[in-house]
Amino acid sequence: MTMTDPQRVAVVTGANRGLGRAIATELAERGLRVIITARDAQAADALSRELNEKGLVTSGHQLDVTDPVSVALCFADVGIQQGRLDVLVNNAGIAIDRGQLAAGPDLERVHATMETNLMGAWRCAAAAIVEMRSNGYGRIVNITSHLGSISTMADTNVAYRVSKAGLNALTRILAVELRGTNILVNAVSPGRISTRMAAGETDRTPEQATDTPVWLATLPDDGPTGGLFHNREPLSW
Repeated sequence: MTMTDPQRVAVVTGANRGLGRAIATELAERGLRVIITARDAQAADALSRELNEKGLVTSGHQLDVTDPVSVALCFADVGIQQGRLDVLVNNAGIAIDRGQLAAGPDLERVHATMETNLMGAWRCAAAAIVEMRSNGYGRIVNITSHLGSISTMADTNVAYRVSKAGLNALTRILAVELRGTNILVNAVSPGRISTRMAAGETDRTPEQATDTPVWLATLPDDGPTGGLFHNREPLSW
């Protein structure tokens, strides 16, 4: 089975708009069967219908990554209905603490950010790995940010930064745990893209930022694991 075989099944979280939408669309264009997920089931279904009308193979599913029941139901349904899960793109994320300082945090915003950006991705990865192990194949792509890099860590946006640094650490840990299973786990920073989450200057559209996430989602068996990439090049942790 090749990576363009339509039997490959991918789940993309937060796929109804922005980067998630662009990634889901490109994966479907490459022949994968894509499960488009969003907190709003109608939004997921609407995009699925739009792509299906173009001849792509997709379906929509409600998924709130902060809700363990929603996560369990989504991935159980994928396993039952599709019979396999090959790719997970952890794209869902929030940025709600711009201007906040670590010395004077809004801890409610910190908690909400961690629940979505770190714990949500962790829940989805754990659920996906169960399905991936059964087929001896998997690709997990965690969408992170330059702001999560420890080597260039700075102030402001502290909850977002810490959540993405945590996601980077989770990427490394899972990659080590899963060595030898043909489940490859990597992180990618898409750069400054023009989405609803963007703050300040942007330099690319979501469609222009899909190359590296899609590359990581379709890696050959001897591809990298446990890496952090930007424009297909390693990025400093």
